[in-house]
Amino acid sequence: MNLSKKILLSIAAICIALLGAALYLQIVEKMLPCPYCIFQRYAFALIAVFCIVAVGLQGSGHRLATGMAFISALVGLAAAGKHIWVMSTPSMSCGIDPLETGLNKMLMAQVWPAMFRADGLCETPYPPTLGLSLPTWAAIFFGIFAVAILYVLIRNQKTQRSMFGPSR
Repeated sequence: MNLSKKILLSIAAICIALLGAALYLQIVEKMLPCPYCIFQRYAFALIAVFCIVAVGLQGSGHRLATGMAFISALVGLAAAGKHIWVMSTPSMSCGIDPLETGLNKMLMAQVWPAMFRADGLCETPYPPTLGLSLPTWAAIFFGIFAVAILYVLIRNQKTQRSMFGPSR
């Protein structure tokens, strides 16, 4: 198995583990997810799905799936950044608003409400994990994933343009 596939499978496994950790915090620790938490969960799920799909494809299909994983990481990073901003601005709230209502009407919120239903408030001050808030940890992971996926995209582009053929 080449390095690109190992990276993509590792990212997918970490995303799935992070979704499992989110369920643990929600169910066991009673930390209800807010709309931005749900956006981040969708982003982690999409990154995992696109990375797994990319591993099974070659050529333009591989590049497309990897590119979609990269875009999902950037969207997740933006959602985590907005969540951090809301938490750091006492006058802000993302409580019960059209965003939450729309998210809770989506198909995945109906099919798997424990994972994709927003029931919490963004400004709820949950205790930090290893000194950082959960959205900050999510932003760190999204940033790492974006860089790693971009590396895979660039690496694969270079190997396809080599005059000696692919060196995978």
